[in-house]
Amino acid sequence: MQILVVLAHPRPGSFNHAIAATAMQALHENGHQVIFHDLHAERFDPVITPEEIPAGAALDPLIQQHCAELAAADGIVIVHPNWWGQTPAMLKGWIDRVLRPEVAYGFAEGDSGAGVPLGLLRAQAALVLNTSDTPKERELAVFGDPLETIWKNCIFGFCGVHQVHRRMFEVVATATPQQREAWLAEVRELVQRCFPVAKYG
Repeated sequence: MQILVVLAHPRPGSFNHAIAATAMQALHENGHQVIFHDLHAERFDPVITPEEIPAGAALDPLIQQHCAELAAADGIVIVHPNWWGQTPAMLKGWIDRVLRPEVAYGFAEGDSGAGVPLGLLRAQAALVLNTSDTPKERELAVFGDPLETIWKNCIFGFCGVHQVHRRMFEVVATATPQQREAWLAEVRELVQRCFPVAKYG
């Protein structure tokens, strides 16, 4: 299987980087082909232009590449921190520019866009791995965990990926090295569960 891994954290050496590295190692060990993008390291431009918004618009070659990789992916792994109950701006810009009409979703013939979208992604499963400095109880009671709805319903459900697994690791700021190692072990387990050993023939 071809798995797309997207990381969005500006600080090299962050725990998000460790999560992404662990996930990729587990994917490689399971025989999968991995396409990896560290959006901040690559200096991905998150700003969408008016010209590229319409379906069928001429796209920058880099955006074309990202779109092609997304469309071809059998699975997707997203790694990012919880900032204000949302993704970092860099990742939001990637979503805006890459999860495009005619790539990630479309509408029935004759539908001008007001109807129910048709998900176009071929990915069978998606795994979203988040970090937070808010305790789980407070996240649920006060904020309602908006990332759960954003990823499962507003993004992947909209684009046709219905097996969406998400894990929030908290509280990262006060976690001991032992706790972080335990979390990374859990990352490996989640990857094994979502993307089992590739079978050939």
